[in-house]
Amino acid sequence: MRIPLTRWILPIAFVIGYVALDRFSYIEPLFGLNITPWNPSPALGMIYWLRRGKAAAPLWFFALVISEWLTRGLPEGWLLTFGLSLWLMVGYGAIGEAMRRARPSLDIFDDRQSLFVWLCVVFIGTFFNSIGYLTLLHLSGLIPPNAWLKAFTSFWVGDLVGLSVSMPIFWILSSADGRTRIRDLLLKWETAGYAALAIGMLLLVFEPRLANNSTHFYFLFLPVVWAAGRQGLGGAIVAATLLQVGVIIGVEWQWHRTDIHSVVEFQLLDAALALVGFFLGVVVDEQRKAENDLKRSLRLAAAGDMATALAHELNQPITALSAYGKTCQYLLEMGETGKGEIGKDEIGELLKDTIRRMIEESTRAADVVRRLRDFFRTGALQLESVEMDALVAEVTLPMRERFEEHGVQLITNVEAGAKAFIDRVQIGLVLRNLLGNAFEAVTSEPIKMPAVKLTATVLAGSRLRCSIEDNGPGISAEIAARLFEPFVSSKSSGLGLGLIISKAIVETHGGTLWTETSPNGIFRFELPLSERLDHARGKS
Repeated sequence: MRIPLTRWILPIAFVIGYVALDRFSYIEPLFGLNITPWNPSPALGMIYWLRRGKAAAPLWFFALVISEWLTRGLPEGWLLTFGLSLWLMVGYGAIGEAMRRARPSLDIFDDRQSLFVWLCVVFIGTFFNSIGYLTLLHLSGLIPPNAWLKAFTSFWVGDLVGLSVSMPIFWILSSADGRTRIRDLLLKWETAGYAALAIGMLLLVFEPRLANNSTHFYFLFLPVVWAAGRQGLGGAIVAATLLQVGVIIGVEWQWHRTDIHSVVEFQLLDAALALVGFFLGVVVDEQRKAENDLKRSLRLAAAGDMATALAHELNQPITALSAYGKTCQYLLEMGETGKGEIGKDEIGELLKDTIRRMIEESTRAADVVRRLRDFFRTGALQLESVEMDALVAEVTLPMRERFEEHGVQLITNVEAGAKAFIDRVQIGLVLRNLLGNAFEAVTSEPIKMPAVKLTATVLAGSRLRCSIEDNGPGISAEIAARLFEPFVSSKSSGLGLGLIISKAIVETHGGTLWTETSPNGIFRFELPLSERLDHARGKS
């Protein structure tokens, strides 16, 4: 059976990439061993392990042995090289398994908690793996006794920095979506901007005339914060990778005037820099995700309210259409049979009139759908002068039966002659929402004589105030202060979105909607008047 060539591409690419990274990062090693201040190749192996699981172990072991042979020339000999490579493979594999168990869904860099768990696993895992590896080297006589701590520090920091800084970029590049994301970032002018800033800051930090380069390391935070704040985690990863390579080049450039302690210091600072950028980028991504989720929720709530409004507004024209249709059917039957007291000419006229009424009702229904759709999509209004007593009667009529069934008294008191320049359909939706909230408030707890009162009065300054009051439990000051925020509700089953939409409708009309803290529930909103018919009242 022939094995397809494509099955070998990834393993071969992994081995080549692992050896190339090991060779590239083989900078000023201690004692000619695999002890360098930067070790990114295990990060590549960790990604392979996370993607393949324990099946990655043989290939990783093979990559470790080949890398020792091609990069360092087997300073430990073949037998010891096998033993040390086996130790590293088991140690790194344990770290990979810990990551997989901690985050089975492999959402390692999706939120702050996942990022923190990943960092803890990397920190603790590399620490104990380094102790075991350096102890084996010491017992083999390859490290002098007095140099163990120095070698351990260099190797641990190299692994810690290599995994914490390099693993995110390898992780994001290991998926098609991640590669597309990085490609899109690299094509943006802003990426070129913070990349240029990073190069400039690196040249400043590694300026040969500076006495102590590490004291100016904080300048490197500027491009990382810029990238993370603007582009989230993806930008932070790109900036951190660029700075990591720049730091290594800078350290190598000035190696003659530095020692291992200063290199370790640089690497720890670089790891701290990258992690700050990662956490900031994740916070930015989480905030954007929360904003998108909120927008989706508001759209769903708007769709629900739109459906409610449509159901109410379309009920009357649909009922009328049904009645007119039955009338047409009855008239047609009379014309065919010739039975009845009216003649065919009169039947024809009645049919024409009935069909005209059907067209009017269908036009009205289409107008309702269009106006509600336009508002929920764009906030558009269709303003007209509306008599408030007629609108209140229209809104409360279908609700009275429900109120009476639960023994709730519904009282309306609208000042005669008051008109408002409003979108009738939308303000009707606000009134229904507030009356519905009041109804739920008085029926949620046992009340002796539950009642809801709707009043509309004219104020000075050509304003109309509508108040919806109930004798149910009032709203606390704490809830009242946050009641018009998304997902805040005084009801245990409420989403807290109806008031947001009602407030948006009222404010779009140039009015205001608010609640008052009192023993009972009170909501009020004000609207501009279109006219006052009772001019004499203000003069008397």
